[in-house]
This record gives sequence, C-alpha cells and structure tokens, in this order.
Amino acid sequence: MAFKSDIEIAHEATPKPIHEIADKLSIKDDYVESYGKYKAKIDYNILDEYSDKEDGKLILVTAINPTPAGEGKTTTTVGLGDALSRLGKKSIIALREPSLGPVFGVKGGAAGGGYAQVIPMEDINLHFTGDIHAVTTANNLIAALLDNHIQQGNSLRIDNRRIIWKRCLDMNDRQLRFIVNGLGGKPNGTPREDGFDISVASEIMAVLCLSNDLDDLKQKVGKIIVAYDYDGNPVTVADLKGQGAVAALLKDALKPNLVQTLENTPAFIHGGPFANIAHGCNSIMATKIALKLGDYVVTEAGFGADLGAEKFIDIKCRISGLKPDAVVIVATARALKLHGGALKEELNKENMDALEKGIENLLKHVENVNNVFGLPAVVAINRFPTDTEKELAYIKDRCNELGVNAILSEVWAKGGEGGIALAEEVIRVIEEGQSNFKYAYDVNLPIKEKIEIIAKNVYGADGVDYVANSSKQIEELESLGYGNLPICMAKTQYSLSDDPKKLGRPKNFRITVRNVKPSIGAGFIVALTGEIMTMPGLPKKPAAEVIDVDRTGRIYGLF
Repeated sequence: MAFKSDIEIAHEATPKPIHEIADKLSIKDDYVESYGKYKAKIDYNILDEYSDKEDGKLILVTAINPTPAGEGKTTTTVGLGDALSRLGKKSIIALREPSLGPVFGVKGGAAGGGYAQVIPMEDINLHFTGDIHAVTTANNLIAALLDNHIQQGNSLRIDNRRIIWKRCLDMNDRQLRFIVNGLGGKPNGTPREDGFDISVASEIMAVLCLSNDLDDLKQKVGKIIVAYDYDGNPVTVADLKGQGAVAALLKDALKPNLVQTLENTPAFIHGGPFANIAHGCNSIMATKIALKLGDYVVTEAGFGADLGAEKFIDIKCRISGLKPDAVVIVATARALKLHGGALKEELNKENMDALEKGIENLLKHVENVNNVFGLPAVVAINRFPTDTEKELAYIKDRCNELGVNAILSEVWAKGGEGGIALAEEVIRVIEEGQSNFKYAYDVNLPIKEKIEIIAKNVYGADGVDYVANSSKQIEELESLGYGNLPICMAKTQYSLSDDPKKLGRPKNFRITVRNVKPSIGAGFIVALTGEIMTMPGLPKKPAAEVIDVDRTGRIYGLF
C-alpha cells in the first residue's frame, strides 16, 4: 500500500481563510494582521483585553529520547488538539517554528505529519512570517555594533580575547563553526577568532520566546552579555546602546503567528529555540494568549522529556508563572525496540527482548514527570501498522505498574478521530486534579548544585565532572551575581546521558560539563555537556537535494 507524503496530504486540504479561524476564537479584527490568506500575526495587546479571564487548561506533550525510528511528538500534539475539538472542546495548539537548518538537513519538519498537520506546511517549514530572519538580523546587528565599537576607539575597553557574542545563520553550516574575521588591514576591523551559531540557538531567540511584552523584551536584550572588559567586567548590549534598535527589529516578530490544522483547529506557531542547545519551547506570548482564548491548550517541548520538558518547567514556567495541568509522553514500539538494541532494519519484526530493555527509557521519563515534577502523565503510543498486539499490551502493562495509562494513538493515519481515546484520558486526568507541580531544583542553590540535581534526578547520572574552564566560569558567574538563575543544559537529545550512543536507560555514567556561559538576557545559565554543537552540519544526503518547486510555485519533496 502506497502512503501519501505529508506535503501531498497538505496540498489536498481545504483551509479556511485565517480570519475565520480568528473569528472562531472571538479575536477582533483590530488584533489580526494577515500574512496572505492563511496566516496571520495576532497583536499581543490582546492580552490586556482578556486580563481578567481565567486561563484554560495547559497540556504539555513530550516524548522519550528521539531515535531514527521516529516518535511523532508534533504529530501527536496536533492530533490531540484536533481530537479535543471533535469532543466539543475549544482547543488551541501552540508549537514552535521550524528552523531552516533541519528542514534542509535531516528529513523532518515541525508541522506534524500524515493527517495531523498544521498548514500551510510549506510556508511554516520555510520562511513563514520571517520571525527567524528577524532574530538573525537582530543578533547580527549586535555583532556589528560590538566590532564597530572596538574599531571606533573601544571606549568600553572590550577585551578582544573575551568576546562571547557570535554571529548566526539559520542554516546547518559546519564550515562557520570556527572562523577568523577582521582580516585585510586596519580599515577592515580587528582580526580575531570567531564563529557562527545557528539562529535558533541565539540568545535573541530565547529572549523573544521568554518575553512578556515589548518593554520586557527591550530590557532583556539590554542585559545580554556580549563580552568582558580588561578588568573582567561584563559588557552588555545596553552598554553598546543597541537594545532599542534590536527591539525595533523584533517588534513584529514578537507577535504570535496564527494558522490552522488540517481539521481547522486554531494553532499558534511562534518561536523556535532548539531544545538540545537552548530551552526548546514556543513563546510565552503565544502560550498565554492561547490560554486566554481556549479551554484546552496543547503545547509541546523539544526532544525528550529530559531536555524539553525539564526546561519547559524549570525555565519557561518559572519565568512566566505557567503550570501544566497534564503531560503526555509520546513513544512508539519501534523506537523503544531501538533503545533496547534492535537494528533499525529489523524494527518491523516483533522483538520482545529489545522492547523489554528499551521500555526502561520510557519508564524513566514517566517517573520524572510524576516524581521530579509532580505532574500527572498519560503515555501516547503512536501506533505503527507493524506493531504487534503483544508489544502494545506489554507497553500498557509496564506503564500501568507506575499508575499511568498508555493509550493507542492513530492520529497520523486518522487525524483527530485517531486521538479520541487519548483526548478522553487527558481530560480525565486533568479533571481528577492530581497535580502536585514542582520544579526540579531551588533556583537559589549554587550553580553546580543545580546542574548536579538535573544530572542525577532527571538523567539518572552518578555525578558531574567539570572539565576545561567550566569550574572557573561558574565561579566568575557567581561572583558577578548570576548564580541564582535557572540552568539550561545543552546535551545530546539521543540519550539520557551526554553520550548519544548510550540508549535505553543507561547506568553508571557521569555528565561532563565543558563550558558554562551566561544568557543573562534570556534569564538562564547555559551548561554545555559532552560534544554538543551550537552550529549543526548537513548530513551526507541533505533533504535539500530532493526539494523542488514547479512553474506554478507549488513545492515538492518537502517531507
């Protein structure tokens, strides 16, 4: 049986004009700024009108550690939102924007899949409304102001050897990880070592997503540390007098984007920080607006619960005051077998031995959600045609041992109809009100203690090793008064450890922290572990090789 590609399904959809979707949410025309027929930005000043309205229920969708077998987290998020709509609930979906790097690199986007997609998927996965371009430009304006300041006399006494602000590009380009710039003599700048990050790893992206309004954004931008002076004092964007210009570039990017699903469920797609490098959640602005407009808001956090869900709770919720009412953890039998040592080419075969080993990864994430964060959980088993009844029953039984129900989800093949059972279980869990929400750590603890709590309690590590200059960096940050900020762990998404090859639920391992850097504007400290890169590279066969467009402007080969 030949399956239609995601983009073929999307092309067959009949979307409603975006003003109809806005009307569905009772959004006045004054707050709707159309970008063509099927996309719009919603003015964040709408929050003033709904300030007294009670928030809806917030559902966080997360997953096991991702594998090449695929888990379907975004697909489940979209399908659950559609299923809640089918049950007569006023549901809204809140997702991140895709980065062009992964779109043209590894096959896979951020618009869902099958019959659980947000549309127009080509626009969403490509330039969309230009938010990430605005982030890129704002980031690089700061870099230009910084180097120009040095060129024009350096009155701030910036130490050229201690510049920490990098330029960025929304593309996977390993060639730019380490560069030398400022060559060609004095008129062309001061030569120095430099490098690029991918745009979604920029602190500007994090600031955009963690700002409550335009004034808040401007203040956060001003606090960004770009370098240190010769005395070791931080130099900020405010010192460069750049926060106003940066805010001007980002004023429209701060407005959440409204689109729809294949079933015309409203969806806010806004902000796109990576979860293995940055904090991996869509914007506070989009989530807060959705909670005022809907009864149920389904959002997701990037990668597995060890990264995205932990940062959603310990960073986004802490900064915003948000609190999830329930958590959905997505898994597949195929991915669990891969975690248990099965070969990728044999995942279509029943393999109970591999499943028994691999399910430990899922159970660890369930334990974290229940015990570390005190939240009720539902496991969504994203069903594949090759899954056997024995495999599915085993997953359900093991989850039940932890007091959690595992529900089959068939939203990829059936859309919202395939998520009805999942939606009903999520509603039941929320109505039971068993939440005992808590953060993983006290934010006022020393930096090393916070890192070690995450490593031991969330990852299951024995401890943490600090290598290179990381201990000195921590001492410096604490001496500057930044010790009471949340921690943003930069770690491989593929493992609970910092070694991507250690699948399942590894034991007897330690986390290695090699670099600790400030993201004071965003409001957290970044701890880089293992071999994590802030500028990815393209694979041997990039997805870009098969993407094309015909003479009518219709795009093909995009998933």
